[in-house]
Amino acid sequence: MNEEEKTEEQQSLDETGSIPVSNTGAEQLSPINPPPSTIETMEVHHHAHTERKKFKHYLFEFFMLFLAVFCGFLAEYQLEHKIERDRELQYISSLTSDLKDDTLIITNHIEDIENGALLFDTLSTLLISPDTAKKYGATIYYTSRMGIRQSPLANNSRTFDQLKNSGGFRLIRKQETADRIMKYYSLFPELRMMESIYNTENAAFKEAASHIMDHSIYQRQINTDGSVKRLQGDLELLSYDPALLRQLGFYAVEMNGSRMGMKPLLQKMKLAAVELLKYLQSKYHLN
Repeated sequence: MNEEEKTEEQQSLDETGSIPVSNTGAEQLSPINPPPSTIETMEVHHHAHTERKKFKHYLFEFFMLFLAVFCGFLAEYQLEHKIERDRELQYISSLTSDLKDDTLIITNHIEDIENGALLFDTLSTLLISPDTAKKYGATIYYTSRMGIRQSPLANNSRTFDQLKNSGGFRLIRKQETADRIMKYYSLFPELRMMESIYNTENAAFKEAASHIMDHSIYQRQINTDGSVKRLQGDLELLSYDPALLRQLGFYAVEMNGSRMGMKPLLQKMKLAAVELLKYLQSKYHLN
């Protein structure tokens, strides 16, 4: 290299600050100049800058979610509460209907007891002696046939049974109301016990009557509708044995005692039914 070339190279070095490289094979060796065919365009995506949510925003979202859940719970609670109140009112309305039936049934039952007692009082008097029995045969047949007719009290307890068996008493909000209902229906077991005693005496009366009464006359007394008619004429008994007559009279007196023992209890039940009916109608605004 001559002096002139060295001078040019030195000047080039001073101007560029780099050592000149020969073009031969430069493109293959230089790492910063790759072949055009291998260059890939790289795109750089910058994430958009978003402002970070503040604590108040999260608190507000939580509050709104809590409020939505709470309102849903309140709505469901109110609906369930309304359904239970409607069911309670239905039970009470049905119970008042039962009490109206009971009042009428008990009233009629008391009348039946009083009428039966009068008939058996007459019968027991006529059975005192054979002579009296012979004079009043038709009356003896009629009073013995009619006086024994008394069925157990058929009260209407369908609503109470539903309340008791289905757990419906939990729907009765007022404890006083539930207590009054239970108090009324607690009177019935005592009546059933007295009816059981009466039925035992009834069976004994029929057994004694079978030795005195002619069954063919009994049959003639029955109308087609099941009612009993009073036959006319002299009707004879199968036996006028004083012992048998007095035995039948004894059972008539015993049955009357049991019947008249039911009467005060039935009157108490009737009064309780009327008072409970008035109470329920007043508290629940029913007619």
